[in-house]
Amino acid sequence: MNDQVALSERLAVVFPGQGSQSVGMLSALSEHFSCVEATFAEGTDALGYDAWLLVQTGAKDALARTQVTQPVMLLAGVAVWRAWQIAGGPQPACAAGHSLGEYTALVAAGAITLQDAVRVVKERARLMQETVPEGHGAMAVFLGLSEEAVQEICEQVQPTGSVAPANFNAPGQVVVGGLKTAVDQAGALAKAKGCKRVVPVAMSVPSHCLLMEPAAQRLAPVLEALKIHAPRFPVLNNLTARPEVDPEKIRAALQAQIYNPVLWTQTIRNLLSGGCDTVVVLGPGKVLTGLGKRIDRSGRFLGVETPTELNDCLEQCAALEV
Repeated sequence: MNDQVALSERLAVVFPGQGSQSVGMLSALSEHFSCVEATFAEGTDALGYDAWLLVQTGAKDALARTQVTQPVMLLAGVAVWRAWQIAGGPQPACAAGHSLGEYTALVAAGAITLQDAVRVVKERARLMQETVPEGHGAMAVFLGLSEEAVQEICEQVQPTGSVAPANFNAPGQVVVGGLKTAVDQAGALAKAKGCKRVVPVAMSVPSHCLLMEPAAQRLAPVLEALKIHAPRFPVLNNLTARPEVDPEKIRAALQAQIYNPVLWTQTIRNLLSGGCDTVVVLGPGKVLTGLGKRIDRSGRFLGVETPTELNDCLEQCAALEV
């Protein structure tokens, strides 16, 4: 990797989670950076299958299964981070990751190793899937309602089933999760209250709601054994939208985020108010760049998934004060 690491106090990097995966992702970047396929190879032993082969040639439905999606998205984000470093990308002032992407951000910041992260994420995904069997839970995006309105709708439905806000993604875009019957009921109520659209999310578990608390409890001993170091740069977590540098507080946040909502809107606002005016999304998909622009158009949101995007982003970052 490039030995010369410039620090940009105006740059933040963020990493995507589930929902940004696609068959064939990072194929173009792998043609220019051998670290991409090599990163996936590092996960093969822990996962027990060829992650790169699955990503490139597997079925879409197989890639969408939580037990597959979580580890491969971790590997994808780290692969792009490594390509960024090799290409001479500046070190960010801080980082964050959406849901599963928090693990990716911690790997990038040197708080945990990739090998350890793969093992924990593999177990995290397994426990989450076991806690709510596929087909019993659901998630949906509510578009056009305030956070408060969605919260009130979920509270109205709560007596008949478990449902709650799971991701506060952007103004007017809140993801809810819970039992499928309860999510469907909340969706119908949301439409009656003026929700523009209710869009089902293709995920096999209802993440970031109280249904996942048993999974978090079972993951606790795995996290307890995880070696965590103080990060080289601050990583804002999903639980509080604020950075933690103490390893024990990082550990606690990783456990709690499984059954608490992702505070993404506040995370992006905190990055921008902290002095970062450029946020680079390192990893597949356009979800986080789109959310960033919805949250605050005063910031610059750039995505890196292909060689062309990487080069364009590096040119724009070169103009930042370092």
